[in-house]
Amino acid sequence: MDELTLDEAMEELSAAEDFLEYFGVSYEPQVVHVNRLHILQRFHDYLSNNPVEGDDQVRYTHHRNFLEMAYRDFTVSDAVTEKVFSVFKKASGTAFVPLGAVQR
Repeated sequence: MDELTLDEAMEELSAAEDFLEYFGVSYEPQVVHVNRLHILQRFHDYLSNNPVEGDDQVRYTHHRNFLEMAYRDFTVSDAVTEKVFSVFKKASGTAFVPLGAVQR
């Protein structure tokens, strides 16, 4: 059986742990448990903003480096501070709801 290309292998990955294990990035399960979607979104953002061309080995190393960076972002910070998703970017300040708008 032939080995999978990087793109084929990545199509088989779904959980953050799958990506971290495939790319050989050491991780703490608790960090991933709390931040799994944030890590994967940050990884995607890094790759989108820093495309690379080359063979699978070059691309694997490139992907591994950015996955490690994405994971590390959440070992030194948290999801609210990192603001990966738009819901966190829009949540600034406080909201005002007039008393008349509150219904029983």
